[in-house]
Amino acid sequence: MGSLNKMNFITRLSALCLRKSKIHRRHQSSRRPAVPLGSRILTDPSKVFEHNMWDHMQWSQEEEEKAKKKAAENSLVKVQWEDQDKYEREASKYWNEFYKTHKNNFFKDRNWLFLEFPEILPEKRREELKTEERSSKHTKINSTNCFSQENEMFEEGEKYWKKSYGGGSTSVQGYIYKTQAKSLTDNPQGKNRGEEFGRLESFPGSDATHRILEVGCGAGNSVFPILKVLCNTPGTFLYCCDFASGAVDLVKSHSSYNSAWCSAFVHDVCDDALPYPFPDEILDVILLVFVLSTIHPDRMQGVVNRLAKLLKPGGMLLFRDYGRYDTAQLRFKKGRCLSENFYVRGDGTRVYFFTKDEVWNMFNLAGLTEVQNLVDRRLQVNRKKKVKMQRVWIQSKFQKPLLLSVKNPKETTGRHLHSNSKASACAISTNPLNLKRTTEVQGGWGDSRNS
Repeated sequence: MGSLNKMNFITRLSALCLRKSKIHRRHQSSRRPAVPLGSRILTDPSKVFEHNMWDHMQWSQEEEEKAKKKAAENSLVKVQWEDQDKYEREASKYWNEFYKTHKNNFFKDRNWLFLEFPEILPEKRREELKTEERSSKHTKINSTNCFSQENEMFEEGEKYWKKSYGGGSTSVQGYIYKTQAKSLTDNPQGKNRGEEFGRLESFPGSDATHRILEVGCGAGNSVFPILKVLCNTPGTFLYCCDFASGAVDLVKSHSSYNSAWCSAFVHDVCDDALPYPFPDEILDVILLVFVLSTIHPDRMQGVVNRLAKLLKPGGMLLFRDYGRYDTAQLRFKKGRCLSENFYVRGDGTRVYFFTKDEVWNMFNLAGLTEVQNLVDRRLQVNRKKKVKMQRVWIQSKFQKPLLLSVKNPKETTGRHLHSNSKASACAISTNPLNLKRTTEVQGGWGDSRNS
């Protein structure tokens, strides 16, 4: 009898543990990792309104054709040329008015950054954060599911980083890269820049060993989540810029802004002649999140080319922006289209909707190598109004080459010659977004982050 009661107890205990596990995991898929791009998978359509967002949505052919048709319809009537010129010339004015109206209340802080882009931090600090999270998990046994999921997602991010890049080196498409690039003075290119480096030896962040630049910082929705971690990370420094002076003023007036770890400045990335407050080839990371889409398509390639020059060999450019046929694109009315897939909002700010091939073309022509290039599709729902919205983003990571291929030198030389001739042919086009990539690129899914 005692044996039977013991067996019943074990059975009930096992059932309880299994039930708790299912409650915690019921919306997660074992087929895909939490990072990149989330793991809340909609398997039961009747539960669609149980959450605000569902990850990795697959579109049917009918849905895609419907989206294409809608985009074609709202593009029939273009904005008059004189108005298009005004939106280009007065772009900073419209964004200044935007920040004057909304201040820092429009966008949410991007606390997801370290999950999808762990490369922002030095490798040592990433390891420390992971240890801190594990320790916190053990001491706070009664923590919420939300905290537990965040911890797991951070660890998944680390696993993804290790799997993709390894420990001390990175292997991407046959090339080897070091994850910790040498300092500028330790490589031949840096030696050629000795005089300039000497003149700028007192620039902000000159003593740092890990430097980050956020382009288009806005009111600081990426800046302050990053600074929260950087203040405990010796040797790191964050630059951030925006061409709207009102946005930079908001960042500098924030209580968390500290010039010891951050330098915010006004800068127009479209102006190639405008100098940065630091020399080229010193940045470890450039963050380009929901920024490139605001720039005229004809000027995008020049912007990417200039930013690539700022990266150290081995440095990373982290990109996230609007994807083709996102709900935001399909909602535009006729008469708001400037050019193909490029629109103007009612407040005068502009937005472009990318494909991952276009993104690959731009960064490839700038001499960067693809590490990640994903289409991020999510289903966003308004549970109160029972409305469903198909969201599309592009999330990418591109790296500046550090070393030549470890393969046969002759084979490498031949491939580079072929690549250069191909790039030269592509460069004939005035707009790199019109180029078609012939090489198969990595597939992707979807996710929703507030811009």
